[in-house]
Amino acid sequence: MERTLAFKLGAIALLIAALILALSSIGRLVAERQARRDDVIQDIARSSSGEQQLTGPVLIVPYRKTVREWRENDRGDRQLVEREVSGELHFLPEIFTLAGGVRTELRARGIYQARLYHAQLAIKAEFDVPLHYGLSADLAAYRFGQPLIAVGVSDIRGIESPLTAALEDAPVKLLPGTGTALLKDGLHAPVSTVGPEAPARLRLSINLPLLGTSDFHVIPVGRETQIDLSSNWPNPGFTGDFLPVQRKVDANGFSAQWATSFFSTNLEEALRRCDDHAACADFTAHRLGVSFVDPVDQYLETDRAIKYALLFISLTFAGFFLFDVLKRLPVHPIQYALVGAALALFYLLLLSLCEHVGFGFAYLLSSAGCVALITFYVTCVLKSLGRGLSFGCGLALLYGCLFGVMSADDYALLMGSLLLCALLTAVMILTRHVDWSALGSREEANPPREPRGS
Repeated sequence: MERTLAFKLGAIALLIAALILALSSIGRLVAERQARRDDVIQDIARSSSGEQQLTGPVLIVPYRKTVREWRENDRGDRQLVEREVSGELHFLPEIFTLAGGVRTELRARGIYQARLYHAQLAIKAEFDVPLHYGLSADLAAYRFGQPLIAVGVSDIRGIESPLTAALEDAPVKLLPGTGTALLKDGLHAPVSTVGPEAPARLRLSINLPLLGTSDFHVIPVGRETQIDLSSNWPNPGFTGDFLPVQRKVDANGFSAQWATSFFSTNLEEALRRCDDHAACADFTAHRLGVSFVDPVDQYLETDRAIKYALLFISLTFAGFFLFDVLKRLPVHPIQYALVGAALALFYLLLLSLCEHVGFGFAYLLSSAGCVALITFYVTCVLKSLGRGLSFGCGLALLYGCLFGVMSADDYALLMGSLLLCALLTAVMILTRHVDWSALGSREEANPPREPRGS
């Protein structure tokens, strides 16, 4: 290949490398803005209520027990010593149901927004309390305290009013705190209708209004658990260890139903392994829930657009180069650089606009501005309105294809591959008669004429 053509291709390659470096700076700016947005969301959560996790209800029976054990004294003699230990008996509900409607709202701080939710939860639980609390031996060594039913709430600031509860269809007063280290923060209700003398069945119902941010999770504590949630949020993310058995998602919101049992959760066994005096990670590890967060926000969309920047710039320069080769309209590397700068400016405009008007409209405004600017410039460079408009139409089509590829989450790879195949086919067809080996010598033999008046 002749030196002129080689120099031009080398200059184009250097320009592409420089533009990629510039775009990497824009990519870091995207990450910084996203981190700033996350900080604002956390700040809003700290001033209202954070993610919520509901654990329980759990029936708790505190006890003190006299333990006798043999110990050696200072002289080496063994003697029987009595000491008193304390602990708790835990009973999970036989049936646990939760039904709720969740309404979301946006709270803004500056240009950033956090999505909060208001959940109206109806909790029902049925407990089977066995005779002697299931203790088979040495019952006389136990002294039982006041039984209580506790519900763990991860962020108690989100508990709203009115908060009501009923035990055996009789109103019961709910008190702050869970009364146990197992559940940490939450609420509890004293139970005076059970004791070790006789088996009993308890029916509890709680109406719990709850405010939270971003995510809502539930520990399915029942031997049989049924959970039914509905909301006006149209983009739910179902999270945790259990997916809904039924769900419906449309533009008006979603509804979802979960169903679990002890066979799938193994929570009863996990609870037996827990220490009475500490929170238990095994017990709270298995959960289900829903996320009220945009699955693809404007920063993620902008980052995805930047990932296609190398392809986009290369294809635009390839179109410029085709005019150079096919129409013998020499284009200076400086002119390539200015067009490349306009392409890089698109991503900066996209980032700054999407924080105010949303990604779709920001993409339309940014691409329209860049297409208009480049079309005007190319029209002057190629000295032809028709060529400038054709180049602009091709660029607009390329922007449209890029938006389509980014919008097709599941088919992005397929659409991108087909687009590349189609563009490569077009380039190969258009350049099938080009004599590349003689191209440089023709340029040297017929140097471009200077424009009149220069």
